[in-house]
Amino acid sequence: MDTAITAQPEPKPTTDRQGHPITYIAPTSGWVSLQLRSVWQYREVLYFLIWRDLKVRYKQTLLGASWAIIQPVVTMIVFSVFFGNLAKMPSDGIPYPIFSFAALLPWQFFANSLTKAANSLVGNANLIQKVYFPRLVVPLSGVVGSFPDFVLAFLVLVVLMLYYGIFPTLASLAWLPFFLLLATITSLGFGLWLAALNAQYRDVRYIVPFLVQVWLFATPVVYPASLLTEPWRTLYGLNPMVGVVEGFRWALLGSGNPPGPMVALSTLVAVGVLISGAFYFRRVERTLADVV
Repeated sequence: MDTAITAQPEPKPTTDRQGHPITYIAPTSGWVSLQLRSVWQYREVLYFLIWRDLKVRYKQTLLGASWAIIQPVVTMIVFSVFFGNLAKMPSDGIPYPIFSFAALLPWQFFANSLTKAANSLVGNANLIQKVYFPRLVVPLSGVVGSFPDFVLAFLVLVVLMLYYGIFPTLASLAWLPFFLLLATITSLGFGLWLAALNAQYRDVRYIVPFLVQVWLFATPVVYPASLLTEPWRTLYGLNPMVGVVEGFRWALLGSGNPPGPMVALSTLVAVGVLISGAFYFRRVERTLADVV
């Protein structure tokens, strides 16, 4: 009786002629894991990208890192003149300059992080096409690289709080890291979506500045969320930055209500966008070097 003989494929070598281990890189298929462990393994690349961004941002500038303070301060002055004095916008009993600046602080962090993350893949196209590393590191560096500007602007807010005699309680200050984390999750989640879409459709980079401008007025930066009544105020939390801005004001200025359904809804939306954005980014990543 004849038996069919099939040729077995030769196993791939695991080391080269010098004994160095060989790593085979192949495109993935379907919905794959996020490979967060590999991001940690390539943390030095993340550090390099952040440091390079900081050096390029303030290289050959007259004022250097002072721009991180000038931008929100000038915006606060403009808002105070037009919205606080002319439009008589309510501020929940808080002096309008510090009322708007406490909201501009997380908003500027979000806007800068989102813009950098959205344009990160296209801006690092040469690096992506030549060197292998987890592509998730690129938009992540844009978000983490915005923290130094946030810290500098936060010092100005501390000075304003001392000037106006506003001293938050320790219980409310304990919530501040959570709201900062919520802003980070929001910017990274939407940044992953926009970065992946921008790599495929280059007109996305023209949409991002317009999106940020519209988003500013869809967030209670120049006005308080207390203008809305329930249940619209809770539904307003579908915009994750609503929970961030209102949370910052409550934690630092004592304005508004403590974290409740609105903040919870903002958190759920932010986490959902982050998870879906990470999986979509990983799905696009397999063909990223060809389209970026």
